Amino acid sequence: MTDAQETAADSPLRTTGGAPPDVVEAAPIPLLEPRDGIPPVIADDASLAEVIAAFAAGRGPVAVDAERASGYRYGQRAYLVQLRREGAGTALIDPVACPDLSSLGEALSGVEWVLHAATQDLPCLREIGMLPTRLFDTELAGRLAGYPRVGLGAMVESVLGFVLEKGHSAVDWSTRPLPEPWLRYAALDVELLVDLRDALEKELDRQGKLDWARQEFEAIASAPPAEPRKDPWRRTSGMHKVRRRRQMAAVRELWQTRDRIAQRRDVSPGKVLGDAAIVEAALALPPNMHALASLNGFGHRMGRRQLEQWQAAIDRAKALPEAQLPQPGQPVAGPPPPRAWADKDPAAAARLSAARAAVSGLAERLTMPQENLISPDIVRRLCWEPPKTTDAASVAAALAGYGARPWQVEQVTPVLAEALSTHG
Repeated sequence: MTDAQETAADSPLRTTGGAPPDVVEAAPIPLLEPRDGIPPVIADDASLAEVIAAFAAGRGPVAVDAERASGYRYGQRAYLVQLRREGAGTALIDPVACPDLSSLGEALSGVEWVLHAATQDLPCLREIGMLPTRLFDTELAGRLAGYPRVGLGAMVESVLGFVLEKGHSAVDWSTRPLPEPWLRYAALDVELLVDLRDALEKELDRQGKLDWARQEFEAIASAPPAEPRKDPWRRTSGMHKVRRRRQMAAVRELWQTRDRIAQRRDVSPGKVLGDAAIVEAALALPPNMHALASLNGFGHRMGRRQLEQWQAAIDRAKALPEAQLPQPGQPVAGPPPPRAWADKDPAAAARLSAARAAVSGLAERLTMPQENLISPDIVRRLCWEPPKTTDAASVAAALAGYGARPWQVEQVTPVLAEALSTHG
């Protein structure tokens, strides 16, 4: 690290939204090279064993990041894993060549992992055997501390005074070999992550929010894997245009056909067939391939074999008996959409309006986003079916039952109890 880097890294926070008022802004410093250079990519068992030993012997938290190939490959697997820890330096690991990193995960068990937007990376890290027992999420910390921009680049610049080069964030990380500029970018992503963590911890402590953050981090680290999404085809972009059940069946058949092809070819489903084409074909329900070929997305570049498979999917939907057609909408656990409350239960609608206003005001006073103060879904559930008595103890018990963390219960119970009592 250069003298200039050391000066900036040691400087106090540099932004509003929780920053000390007497901080003098300075021009941010471009971070162009990792302090130890670009490390070689680990792609064999012997090199991996050396990395595991080095990181197990390291000191303090470990910065962790992962790069995926979203938009290029099927699924969300990791194609590069980056780590940095004091005493071990930076490591870049190829999880295609080394698909089982459980030994590394075990070596770092009990160590605090520092990630940015942890919920994005944890699923792909879990697939390769890496899961933290303790973590610090710098994006979530920034939200709780009231920073207006919480992307990694924005946080590093506003908090530490460095500019990260972000030009390679959306590249195809399944490319082999990975170009040197991409590896430099990847190494820089973990270069200052622990420094950022330390600065944010101090700021959260200054604001009296450090325990809140720790509760949030524990909830992320202990959360089970997400359940597979039910009927994922219903999330096809433009689905709101599809009204008839037969057309919905066509979306389902086309989506499932596309998914099988994409999985077999290991490409992003959007590269096989776009959502807009699926919706257009479902709305038209073309009688044959000639009619299908006239639709947007099925033009002259598509071969006969491809047209045959899409037409076959449409024909399957057209042949389904009425009883097997999908129902419009999905069964939803919990309250109906808020837009329907005024007709279904005007009193509940009034409670929700008051509760939202109360939460919004409290979030503003605490300088954090409303959704981080309390989940909007929890507020809806509470207002749709409030406890029989709306005293603070009953409201607190209901919030805890819906999964609110203790700090959230403590903060929002007074304002929500008042809103429910006023509009009971």
